[in-house]
Order: sequence, then C-alpha cells, then structure tokens
Amino acid sequence: MSVAGKQPPPAPLERPGSLLVPTWTKTGIALLYDEVSENAYDIRLKLTKEVLTIQKQDVVCVSGSDHSANHRTVTLRRQPVGGLGLSIKGGAEHKVPVVISKIFKDQAADQTGMLFIGDAIIQVNGINVESATHEEVVHLLRNAGDEVTITVQYLREAPSFLKLPLGSPGPSSDHSSGASSPLFDSGLHLNGNSTNTAPSSPSSPTANEPKYEKRWLDTLSVPLSMARISRYKAGTDKLRSNAFEVLALDGVSTGILQFYTAQESADWLRAISTNISDLTLQNMKMANKCCSPSDQVIHMGWVNERLEGTDSCQLYKFKFLALKGSSFYIFSTPPVSTLDWVRAEKIYNLCEVLFKIHKLWLADDCWLQANLYLGIHQDFDLEDQRPYCFSVMVGHGKSHYFNVELGNELAVWERSFQRAIFLEVQRTGSKTYMCSWQGDTLCFTVDFALGFTCFDSKTKNVLWRFKFSQLKGSSDDGKTRVKLLFQNLDTKQIETKELEFQDLTAVLHCIHSFIAAKVASVDPVFIDSQSIARKYMYSN
Repeated sequence: MSVAGKQPPPAPLERPGSLLVPTWTKTGIALLYDEVSENAYDIRLKLTKEVLTIQKQDVVCVSGSDHSANHRTVTLRRQPVGGLGLSIKGGAEHKVPVVISKIFKDQAADQTGMLFIGDAIIQVNGINVESATHEEVVHLLRNAGDEVTITVQYLREAPSFLKLPLGSPGPSSDHSSGASSPLFDSGLHLNGNSTNTAPSSPSSPTANEPKYEKRWLDTLSVPLSMARISRYKAGTDKLRSNAFEVLALDGVSTGILQFYTAQESADWLRAISTNISDLTLQNMKMANKCCSPSDQVIHMGWVNERLEGTDSCQLYKFKFLALKGSSFYIFSTPPVSTLDWVRAEKIYNLCEVLFKIHKLWLADDCWLQANLYLGIHQDFDLEDQRPYCFSVMVGHGKSHYFNVELGNELAVWERSFQRAIFLEVQRTGSKTYMCSWQGDTLCFTVDFALGFTCFDSKTKNVLWRFKFSQLKGSSDDGKTRVKLLFQNLDTKQIETKELEFQDLTAVLHCIHSFIAAKVASVDPVFIDSQSIARKYMYSN
C-alpha cells in the first residue's frame, strides 16, 4: 500500500554509549494499518530500552470547566470576510465522517480555540450529520445563517487518505469553494447565505469556557522482553511493504506499523530488533546464574519454522529456539522458569545436529544458496520467498527449516550454533555408538583427542583406530550403512571400513561436529572464514 502525502522528517536516532547494554531510543511518526478496512491511521511511536509505545492524537481539556473533550459544542459567527474560516473533507458516501480539514488563521473557527483539524462534525444547529453526505453537510453549513452551532468529536483514527496535517493549524493558500468532493477540501471560509449584512462580532473563547489542546496520548505499550517481529502477511510468504508487526510475549500486538519510506522502515526494524536482542541477552545472563558452567545458555530467540505439508493455511509458525548446555531446544513459547526447559517441543543433542544456511539476500537482490557441509546432502524446496533461511538437520534424516527476519540474525545463529557445538564437543570429549558389521556387534567411538576407534562390544578389543587427519572420504547408502576411507600412515594405502548404524544421520553429524571442532581448535581463523552469513551480511 502506497502512502501519499507529505513525509514527516526522519526522527533522530540515538544509541547511548554510556549504557552497559546499548539500546536504541527513537520517536517518530508512522501509520497504523488496518488490514480489514485497508485504511491507515497516523500514530506516533516512542521506543525506549524496554517498551514500544503507540500514541494517537486526541483533543484534551487543559483548563476551565471539567468538560469531556469527546464532544464539544462550539458556536461560530460567520464573518463578512472569511466566513466560518474552515474547510471540510469526507462524507458518508465514502464511509468516513465529515471532518475539519483546514482551519484558517485568525478567522472564525480559529478564534474559538475549540476546533481542531481532524474534528468530526456530529451536529449542525442541532441536526445530526453523522450519516450525512459531504454535499449535505456543505449545504447545511452554507445556509445556516450568521450564527452556526456545531458539535464535534476528534477523530482519533482518521484514515490517511484524508491527508489531514498532523501539525498545528496554519494559513492555507487554498481558497477554492467550487464543486466539492469528499476527498478534497470544501472551503467554508467565504460568505454563505447570510440574513444579516451587518458585520458580526468575531468568535472568541471567554474566560469561563474550557480550553483545549491537541496532544499525543499513549494508547498502547508493548513490552519488548521476549517480543517478536513479523514482516510477513499472515499465512503467506508475502513481505509487507515498508511495514511490520511487533508482538509481545503475552500476545499483545502493535498492529501493522507502516512507514513512509523503506529506509524509515529499516531504521525502526533495526532499532526495535536491537532492543529485543539486548533484553534477550539480559534474560540469558539471568538464566545462566542458575545454571552450572556446563549448562549455560549460548543463544536463544524467535524464528519462523516452516510447517510440513503444502495444504497448510499457514506456511510458517513462530518458534523459540535455544542453545543451552549439550542441547538444542525448540519451544512454542519462551522458557521463563527453570521448569520450562523440560517442556520443550523438541530437544536434540548438539553433537548430532547440523546447521545449514539455505538463503540470504544480497544487496543486489540475488539469492545466495550455500552448503556448509560436505558429504551429506538433502534436498529442500526453496521456492518460498523468505530470504534469511537456515535448517537444522537432526537424526533419522529429519530436519527443521527456519526463517529469521533480519540478515544479522542469520549471522548470529550461524555463529552461535558453531560455538555451542564446539563447546559441547570439547566438554563431551568422545561419543560412542553401537554398530554392526557382518553379524558382529561393535562399538564406534569418535574422540576429540584420538580420532576414530572401533572395538568389539563384548571383548572391548580394539579392531582399528585412525586419526581425524587420516579420514580421506566417505559414502553412505542414505539409510544405515556407511563406508569410511582411511589412509594407512605406513603403507599410504586407502583402507575401507564399512559399518552399519541404527541412526546413521546422527553419527555422520557427530563426525562432522568433532572434525569441525578439531579444525577450530587448531585454526579458528579458518572457521570464521567459512562463515557464509557473516561474510556477506556484514560486507553488504
């Protein structure tokens, strides 16, 4: 949806360097988009370290009698020059009320101090006009005589297509009063059908009358701790144009926040995402105080998981992922207590999972599809339109396919999986799996220090042992059987070892994890150089 009208100046962006946890603070004008009516309403956003607040304009009584500002009744005295001093827009034929769209400085409407741009006209001289057309209200106002009493109510959700200015009323050069249209101003600043040719005294507020001001008022505050962001239309892969939604942990939603430019949308998205990440980091630190050094939270956060099957009305569903201790957790809602960790939907051992980046969006809008592993292949349907995608492959050939909202989140997940897996490999030291070959029950051990060892499960006699560096290749049947090709250090010949596992995928992932951790311990720079997401996202 395109947004017409004058764009407000970009709001200043601040990130105080003195704070222990850096945060964004930001204030600016945006639109609140209603997907049902397809209307957008002007709002103001206030971002702090912990809360995103939505404000809407309203008229409030600031002094005088304690009258409600919801309905104001104002008497206008038509002036020989300038008439009522206002213009109107809207009408029932367009399913919007008639609203004051202009107030001319120092003329009748302005002198009352009680009328504002955005006021919906409820009554004219006692006649209800809430269901009246634009022309009907124009006719009433122009033929109401020298003294016109109108009742108004400020329209807090004025559709943006009315193009009502958000600032204070000021002079306008538009003095047209020809054929009127609901979406154009009908000027009522000229003389109407007056029955009195003598000049009328100007309208002005008296000391006893209440005084009103138009102010931005808080209407909704969304806590950002464990909040999530969505840029996609529900049930689709369609990216909202310059818009997104923020949802709190308790399900409270900001609604669709729409911005005038792509740059504005990106700035707000980055600022809100940064604050959510900072608060998540604080939550991680709090959780880690209750955990042993071997069971620390490495990273956690919201993602979108693609659902299985093509007949689902919703392609993706929010999931909360966590890397903690020896495990990779998948939750439907974030864990907020120590008991919640055992209630995860899925829990996998980190040594037996494989992280893979599928897509990220480069600056030139090209797709990059990258494999981060060798020797293991699985096909994925990559026809969806979400750019920042990764999968976590688990045992028995299964996998989970995820999407994140921002490219830097993809880089963080990539690095976090690497770190969590390497730490778990070093803590574990070795993993042993039951296997078989030619009817014999064997044990196969992957050891961080020694490499690969195969021994008889009953006698414990070692059948063969090779270092990681001696593994020169492998192949498998995609089910249970694998061939490992090792180079004999003495003869330099290749020796083939065949084994059969109940969960071959988990074993292959474990081998990959131990070899990658071994390389990282020897040459950390090499592992960093293989980071697809960080390499491309940070350079672009």
